[in-house]
Amino acid sequence: MIVGVPRETFPGERRVALVPGVLPALAKASLEVLVETGAG
Repeated sequence: MIVGVPRETFPGERRVALVPGVLPALAKASLEVLVETGAG
């Protein structure tokens, strides 16, 4: 399964729906994480 993290479209907003600390758990669950360029 692929988890996608899009960049925010609201002007000035830089937050995204995923924090780096969660990535190890997603990798352990064999999930692929794709982050859109410019996100965060």
